[in-house]
Amino acid sequence: MFDVGFSELIVVALVALIVIGPERLPRVARTLGALLGRAQRYVNEVKADIEREVNLDELKNIRSTFQDAAKSVEQSVREAGKELQAAGESMNQSISATGEAKAEPDAEAPPAAAPADVADETPTASAQMELGLESKPAADPAAAPKA
Repeated sequence: MFDVGFSELIVVALVALIVIGPERLPRVARTLGALLGRAQRYVNEVKADIEREVNLDELKNIRSTFQDAAKSVEQSVREAGKELQAAGESMNQSISATGEAKAEPDAEAPPAAAPADVADETPTASAQMELGLESKPAADPAAAPKA
């Protein structure tokens, strides 16, 4: 900004010594140093504020980008869910249609008549278990050991 060399500083110091005088020069130098320090702190604060604002804008841009991405993912998940639900409904309809098709031939066939001597037969295995009877396996002549 300012191009001040060593020779210019010597000239400024000599003029200050002549104009201000040797008695007040140290106090003026301290005051001038304090003012320059305040000015530097102020400039640094302004720079930090500007940097924070820039970072905040960048974070807002990143946030909006992530929100847009999240919305698109959410929308694609909803679409996939709708497709799965539609596929499930079509599968349920096809299963119910095949179930009805199988049920119709059974409904048309007359029930088989029970023979009259069924009541005389031995009870089934589940009925024997309920009654507490032991079921004995039927003797299979083919399975019997040969002597």
